[in-house]
Amino acid sequence: QVRLEESGGGLMQAGDSLNLACVQYGGTFSIFPMGWFRQAPGQERELVAVISYGGDSTLYADSVKGRFTISKDLTKNTVYLQMNSLRSEDTGIYYCAARRGAYSSTAYFTSARHYDYWGQGTQVVVFS
Repeated sequence: QVRLEESGGGLMQAGDSLNLACVQYGGTFSIFPMGWFRQAPGQERELVAVISYGGDSTLYADSVKGRFTISKDLTKNTVYLQMNSLRSEDTGIYYCAARRGAYSSTAYFTSARHYDYWGQGTQVVVFS
């Protein structure tokens, strides 16, 4: 059974930095493509960043490109989201997701419906 656990959310001021972490328990972390999604109040869940299982390929939403960085630490079964220059529009619940299966080291998936496992979410609030 795979379980994802996010941490690192908080109340931040615009311009601050924050690093989210997601630990995977169970399953084979090293072969799962993963992603970060977020959901603001009253809005649908949206892609933030995704990464291939080997970390070779990444993709970012236009709104976070140049500010956020997704990375994987295979030794810790952890995927990170480093968020810099936070804006009020970054406020939301951030979810970590993993897709089971075996793929090429450069494959990633951009739709929430492509992911099989989800964490419980960690809340990020950014005030101006």
